[in-house]
Amino acid sequence: MSNIVDPSADSLAARIAARVRAERERRRWTLAQLADASGVSPAMISRIERGESSPTAVVLGKLSAAFQLSVASLLALAEGGQDATAESAGVRRGAEAAEWRDPGTGYRRRQITGPRFPAEIAEIRLPAGARVPYPAAAFAFVRQLVWVLDGRLTFHDGDTVHELDAGDTVELGPPAERVFANTTDAECRYAVVLTRDAQP
Repeated sequence: MSNIVDPSADSLAARIAARVRAERERRRWTLAQLADASGVSPAMISRIERGESSPTAVVLGKLSAAFQLSVASLLALAEGGQDATAESAGVRRGAEAAEWRDPGTGYRRRQITGPRFPAEIAEIRLPAGARVPYPAAAFAFVRQLVWVLDGRLTFHDGDTVHELDAGDTVELGPPAERVFANTTDAECRYAVVLTRDAQP
């Protein structure tokens, strides 16, 4: 197995760590207060903020819900954090986009739009057999659409289950507990389009 580390992945992990800390401090929360609000232990939050542990998608979902942000918003803020003014318009090369990988499931996420674009668009690659649940609060204050590009996505929207094939879309309604699952033996690739409904 290769021990080569992708420098852009390290840089993105550091920016996610800084963004989690910044969001907590902006609210003047202690680690214990964020732990109470998110259900993530203070020790884990501390390791994430220090860059000693890379959060899984599930942990990011809990933290973003506590902040009343979507996971997409939390990651987009981190991904665009290094130079938000430089990316206001123009060409963005695919090879230059930072990709975040969930250490728990292998789920990969690449931000398509820049930080100043009015909608957030991300490309997700969900490995075969992967399942990523999010609490309802992670979907507060946003309008969101999921568009399956390749493969098959089993999408749990509260008590409703949608089997989505390539080309299918689902527009999300009021916040609910949601699960993105790939029950097939091939990768599923989908896009998430998100706009902010109201400020928290």
